[in-house]
Amino acid sequence: MAFSKYFPISMLALLCLSLFSVCVRADFYRDMTLTWGGPRAQILSGGSLLTLALDRGSGSGFQSKDEYLFGKIDMQIKLVPGNSAGTVTAYYLSSQGPTHDEIDFEFLGNLSGEPYILHTNVFAQGKGSKEQQFYLWFDPRADFHTYSILWNPLQIVFLVDGTPIRVFHNAESRGIPYPKNQPMRLYSSLWNADDWATRGGLVKIDWSKAPFTASYRGFAADACVANAGRSSCLNGPQKSWWAQSLDAGARLKMQWARKNYMIYNYCTDYKRFPQGFPPECSLEM
Repeated sequence: MAFSKYFPISMLALLCLSLFSVCVRADFYRDMTLTWGGPRAQILSGGSLLTLALDRGSGSGFQSKDEYLFGKIDMQIKLVPGNSAGTVTAYYLSSQGPTHDEIDFEFLGNLSGEPYILHTNVFAQGKGSKEQQFYLWFDPRADFHTYSILWNPLQIVFLVDGTPIRVFHNAESRGIPYPKNQPMRLYSSLWNADDWATRGGLVKIDWSKAPFTASYRGFAADACVANAGRSSCLNGPQKSWWAQSLDAGARLKMQWARKNYMIYNYCTDYKRFPQGFPPECSLEM
């Protein structure tokens, strides 16, 4: 959109407020800290691009400078191309300590031509084991795609390019722990997991293909920032996502994704839970 000299400044300011994520460019220098891996983690293109690399010496990682207590987090990621067997690209929210909360995306590499596996999990008060896994309906190595976490007091929604693939509901009324009190940072890492990541560890990393590189751009956090454990939304959040749930159209999209691309659900693993599934499974689609 081109603005003439007659376009009111007040209207331009209003437009910038309504399109905040567009007017304020993502800046990894401002938003993230490179935490490990030395030069394998890099911020490029004036702060608009971040890359992580893995070689024989080490993987690499970064974390957000802010902590969040509820929010909508988006990141565009292009995964390791080619033969990525044995590698894991992790992208997740987490608090610290033995009773930590955590919301996980993990991308399990595979041989060239084979699909990545998207592994999801939720930890509440230190307890996880809520794994669901999916194939993707596109090649995540060929281009950037948006992976989002919507975390509010009602539910956690995992989204891929805006399509919900999983919901974890707040069912504390049934005695099921839910992440709601511990601020979490965003983390991402690329690391060697060839003891389990690809076919249970049967396929190892081909180090002749190193370095392996994943790329990030388009970070956006419409979130309640926590300071000294207190949320910036404490005095009445004015956030569209605060009470957001899935409408009928979003539920249909999630049913499509789960029917066609889900490959593992702990809530249907009879061998693992012969005495009955965990109680939250009655709420899972």
